[in-house]
Amino acid sequence: RYVRKEGSCNVVFRHVPEEWLLFVTDIFTTLVEIRWRVMFLIFALSYILSWLFFGIQYWVIALAHGDIQNQTNENPCMYEVRSFTAAFLFSLETQTTIGYGFRGMSENCMIAIIIVTIQDVISCFIDTFVIGIVVAKMASARKRAQTVGFSTCAVINLRDGFLCLSWRVGDFRRHHLVEGTALGQIVRSTVHATGKMDVTYEDLLIQQKYIILATPTTISHRIEPGSPLYKMSLADLRKSDFELVVSFTYTDDSTGILHQTRTSYTPPEILWGHLFQEMIRVSRRHYRVDYMLFNHTAKVLVPEVSGEEYE
Repeated sequence: RYVRKEGSCNVVFRHVPEEWLLFVTDIFTTLVEIRWRVMFLIFALSYILSWLFFGIQYWVIALAHGDIQNQTNENPCMYEVRSFTAAFLFSLETQTTIGYGFRGMSENCMIAIIIVTIQDVISCFIDTFVIGIVVAKMASARKRAQTVGFSTCAVINLRDGFLCLSWRVGDFRRHHLVEGTALGQIVRSTVHATGKMDVTYEDLLIQQKYIILATPTTISHRIEPGSPLYKMSLADLRKSDFELVVSFTYTDDSTGILHQTRTSYTPPEILWGHLFQEMIRVSRRHYRVDYMLFNHTAKVLVPEVSGEEYE
């Protein structure tokens, strides 16, 4: 498949020029896209390494000032920092603002005061970066896209005297979507005798331009002159090798973030002579939607000829 059923593209990039540099220069997007466990590992290492780095600095300062050799120094550079472990704990307490009360900074060492100031500024940057990444990852459009789904199959039937290709899209959450737009493309892969492969794209004209997805909606493409499927009969469909890639782009009214949900259909997943079953019931108080019928179809009488022959 060019696009998998869940919407991810089945594409692998090779020999990208300076690929590592692209990930480093756009480090924010890189961290948003990586897995949670890798992100937690990176953030944990960033904190631990920063504590360790500044702990070594404090230990060297205490060692140079003589606080470690002279345990009874009345004017230490840092109070109660007599070993490397104590220096590491002092670094941790400084960056996390714990302040247990045993260790502290004195005014006897200007270099130590400068190091503490630098650590405080760096800790603010680390905290801001971590919070921004976590919020962006939790608000990722991929999670919202999982709540908007397509039917497992597409159908071809008659509508208003024309053969039409249809598929169904629905929102599984109660919140409404804003400015929904449906798109469809026929993707074909052609391998030439020389071994070169071309991927071509043919757009489908969608009947509904803008969609309010308050209830599940059936998206239709009329098979008429100019359609990539105009000369395709049922027999041709069964022998064809193409992929119908469909997408639905929308804005979530709760967050205002633009999302897109995708899926694809291969010829065996396009049912000729089928119709989606009605899943909306109107009562006195509201519209009732039965999602048990979202993927259900019923057979109908449809000529097995192409749109050109039917016309």
